[in-house]
Amino acid sequence: MRVAVFAFSLLGVVAPLGAQTVIPPPPAKTVSLSGPRFGVTSLSDGVVAKLQERSIEVRPMITQFGWQFERQFYSKDSGVAAVNEWVVLAGGLDQGVVLPSLTWLVGLRTKEGTEVGVGPNVTPVGVALAFAAGVTLRAGIMNVPMNLAVVPSKAGTRVSFLTGFNMRRR
Repeated sequence: MRVAVFAFSLLGVVAPLGAQTVIPPPPAKTVSLSGPRFGVTSLSDGVVAKLQERSIEVRPMITQFGWQFERQFYSKDSGVAAVNEWVVLAGGLDQGVVLPSLTWLVGLRTKEGTEVGVGPNVTPVGVALAFAAGVTLRAGIMNVPMNLAVVPSKAGTRVSFLTGFNMRRR
């Protein structure tokens, strides 16, 4: 009898919980903001020396050209969007060398266009963590990002300024 009372009591507590419906939030909308990037990078003396060890001769200021593959996730209710981006660059072309760079950044962007991100960076100097911040200016469907990135590493620090353009695409 005690078991039956316990079972019915438990059922009386659990049944209302099962009747509740949990409505998941709507799926996040995504926008592709991929496009070309170009700019300059300042290399510390340690980074220049590390490249020289690998028989790569460059001055402390190099140009950067590449492409940013970006996906922005947002919702109507929030002014903040999550951003996931891959930045592939070729540096030093102005000096007759190719210094490849791959960076994966994850971060946030406000509805006003202010953005911050962090993620791994791989170059001939080694692996490091990149920190980036900037703003995206909007003119209709055209976006013009302007970003400053700092990449401290064992060899030294690299500071980059990149800009470019993209257009909103679903």
